[in-house]
Amino acid sequence: MNILYCSSESYPFIKTGGLADVAGSLPLELKAMGEDIRVVLPLYGQIPNEYREKMEYVGYYYVDIGMRHDYVGIMKLVHDDVTFYFLDNEFYFKRQNVYGEIDDGERFLFFSKAVTILPKVINFKPDVIHTNDWHTAMVNVYVKDFARGDDYYKSIKTMFTIHNLKYQGVFNSDILGFAGLSPEYFNDEALKYYDCVNFMKGGIVFSDILTTVSNTYSNEIQHAYFGEGLDGIIRKYSYKLYGIVNGLDYNTWNPLTDKYLVKNYDIDSIDDKVLNKLEVQKMYNLPQNPNIPMFVMVSRLVDMKGLDILLFIMDELLYFEDIQVVVLGTGSYNYEESLKYFQNKYPDKFAARIYYSNDESHLLYAGGDFLLMPSLAEPCGISQLMAMRYGNLPIVRETGGLKDTVIPYNKFTGEGTGFSFANINAHELLFTIKNAIATYYDKEAFNKLQKSAMLQKNDWESSANEYLKLYKRTSGIYD
Repeated sequence: MNILYCSSESYPFIKTGGLADVAGSLPLELKAMGEDIRVVLPLYGQIPNEYREKMEYVGYYYVDIGMRHDYVGIMKLVHDDVTFYFLDNEFYFKRQNVYGEIDDGERFLFFSKAVTILPKVINFKPDVIHTNDWHTAMVNVYVKDFARGDDYYKSIKTMFTIHNLKYQGVFNSDILGFAGLSPEYFNDEALKYYDCVNFMKGGIVFSDILTTVSNTYSNEIQHAYFGEGLDGIIRKYSYKLYGIVNGLDYNTWNPLTDKYLVKNYDIDSIDDKVLNKLEVQKMYNLPQNPNIPMFVMVSRLVDMKGLDILLFIMDELLYFEDIQVVVLGTGSYNYEESLKYFQNKYPDKFAARIYYSNDESHLLYAGGDFLLMPSLAEPCGISQLMAMRYGNLPIVRETGGLKDTVIPYNKFTGEGTGFSFANINAHELLFTIKNAIATYYDKEAFNKLQKSAMLQKNDWESSANEYLKLYKRTSGIYD
């Protein structure tokens, strides 16, 4: 099949979140399966020179956006056998920030329209165009709109994947005219969202197949609490909605070969894992003790990550329990300051690093005994997959992809890959952590859990096959 995969970011070129990991891994797996998949993303100013220097200039074309006739340069790079196209327009993409600019609506409308025209320019007709989140959602609209007057687009199918429904791309209704779309799209069954235009809604309504990144999340978003104001429209189109859990790049996340660890290990040499804990303790100025349970959290510091319920019990937890807690990440000012407070109050038990470091994150996954991930909502989550790969047991709330990927510990059978709790309740989290601590000191049970977690198959093979089945189904291709 011919597949054009559109994303606003992709690892290793540009990354702000989990979308980049998916866009950097899924196409590689599909290519390995024999599909002709090509990826397109903006040529941001932040893309490192080591990749820019390898890019090949393909050509250019123009896109009409608003009153302008804007240049689109095409740069190409083959990375790990996958062809990546980077669309160049310095006015829109040579910025200080990837997102958060005042004209983000205009920027990603331009990109979406340019993506829709690209196949004609490069002579690559896709069977399916796969779009992701609000930044490329309008591609689905443009494909359907162009098909009304151009037979080239009539056979092209589209898939739209929701990675996080919270961020929707909602803009003033004036942007519809700027997009070059008819006012007929401004109605409640199309792009209208109150008195605005909602890009995410466009992807939901106009795609041929709608997916999200876990089966549980696909059900959750049909209800008001998780639906972020779009639950009604999602229920309407639930007939085309599927949940496919994200995978993990097993080449990058491999404790046996990970260059960021002080001591590599695998399931047969798991006793060496503790050397990474000692290194974390040294780096974070905590007492070096191989026998104390270490809890780590690598996360954006925002409310949806469950920071409120975690901070609510932190005093009780640190005062009474002989543990260490390490947090790495940035986010809301109030959470950052709260973490600094606990670090000052419990310097021998708590360490907060208010920044993000890829190198340190690898070491924390290897050095930690437990991963704290008490999210209020989590479309899929990738940290729990990384943690399990490294024998670090996740403590999660049963929501979204966390529920789908973490098997809760059953002390009667010994089965499990982590610990979980159901409700948004601080003391339910506290009791789950206490249960984890008790299990830590039962070395036989704890080691069995670690090995079960490491044996979980969370790579991209199964998920890529599910995507391929949907691509074929929507294109009318059957094995």
